[in-house]
Amino acid sequence: MGVYIGLTNLLLAAHKNFTVRSFSKGMKYVLIAVAMGVLAAKTNAVADPRVESWYTKDSKNFARIYPTASDQREGNAVTTWAWGPGVQSVPVLAGVHDVSYSKDWVYIHTSGLASYVMGPWYDDAAKTRLFPSYPADTRTIYRIPRSTSVSANKTLTGLGPIGYFVNGVALFDNRDAHYWNGKFDAQGEGIWNRDAYVNEGVTFDAGMAHQARSQYHYHANPIALRYQLGDHVDYDAANNRYHESATALTKHSPIVAWARDGLPIYGPYGFSDPKNLKSKVRRMVSGYVVRDGKYGTQNLAVTGRTSVPQWAQRAYHLSGGLRTSEYGPNVNASAPLGRYIEDNDYLGDLGKKQGVDFDLNEFNARFCVTPEFPNGTWAYFVTIDSNGKPSFPYNIGHSFYATPSGGMVRNIDETVTTSFAASNDAPESSNATVSLIWDTQNGGKYAVSR
Repeated sequence: MGVYIGLTNLLLAAHKNFTVRSFSKGMKYVLIAVAMGVLAAKTNAVADPRVESWYTKDSKNFARIYPTASDQREGNAVTTWAWGPGVQSVPVLAGVHDVSYSKDWVYIHTSGLASYVMGPWYDDAAKTRLFPSYPADTRTIYRIPRSTSVSANKTLTGLGPIGYFVNGVALFDNRDAHYWNGKFDAQGEGIWNRDAYVNEGVTFDAGMAHQARSQYHYHANPIALRYQLGDHVDYDAANNRYHESATALTKHSPIVAWARDGLPIYGPYGFSDPKNLKSKVRRMVSGYVVRDGKYGTQNLAVTGRTSVPQWAQRAYHLSGGLRTSEYGPNVNASAPLGRYIEDNDYLGDLGKKQGVDFDLNEFNARFCVTPEFPNGTWAYFVTIDSNGKPSFPYNIGHSFYATPSGGMVRNIDETVTTSFAASNDAPESSNATVSLIWDTQNGGKYAVSR
């Protein structure tokens, strides 16, 4: 590191004004000097939505939360906090800090924290019990493949991050990591998996997210992010509430996330004709319905949870019927219809037709043209009902449509081109600016001496 400090001292000797910033950069020490043409930091861009669609407008802002409902009412947003495993002792930059790419991959560095004010979180609708934790900086490097491979053999989504939203917040699947084990709902995965929105929606904040320990994440409609992206959402600042806009739809939803398989996830509005960029924009209709006896489904309230739908049979590689020990609990007040994701049936298995009766396949995807992919792409869509309420399967189904080759990495071990860096905000020509960038804790306090 001595060579960097030496260069810093030389530059500071020639210029009185300087700026020092901290930024996570894969354990590399980089000096960017913008002074008398010594060195200019340039942003590289390529025509690839996987590189260009990340929401970085607010990436130079500190993440903030409302710790309690009282803080929310008073507008008391804080940049440091501690509750349970969610400890943020120093301020940290929100969202995506860095976007880089190689021939095969797009890499993001993210704190995992949204740039809108997050929280508060409670365990009950009356808001008398705080949720067990606050979120915290995850210091994540995540990569998305730049090309996709669709295989006949599908992969279950799994627990934990299955992709990332364009604001750097983790995408979790539609489950809450509990399943019916024949006696009670235990932690883990099984045949009857609990629906996260149905069972945990009360714990979501205004942005429709909460945390697993300290990892902030979405299971369903990322409505606050969609507001930031201009996706037909209005915001009531006085009450910190987001809702679908009552105005007429005018444009296709933006990309809100990227799944591990390299496919985009759009907001809920797409072209009515999947092959026509000029067709009317409307809400995409999920291919799933609850098993309540309508549309040709079984009525689980009558039959009991003695079978799983065909999509689950395919996903779990089940042959034949369930054994008695694999039955789910009876539908009752403690286990209402919709409690488990297997309480939902896919209309394509019930004689209905995609493109006529509904829009999205069992993976919550379709092949269509979009503003970013005018020649067409496979894409997932956020699903909501006609009232704006999240609709199963919410973001993607319980299996990926393409091969999920992306995921978290500890380091970037190949040559990459930087498309965006939160600290590279100095002008390209300046008569007195030096930016020192190094790997450390975001939001920390540092000093440079001559």
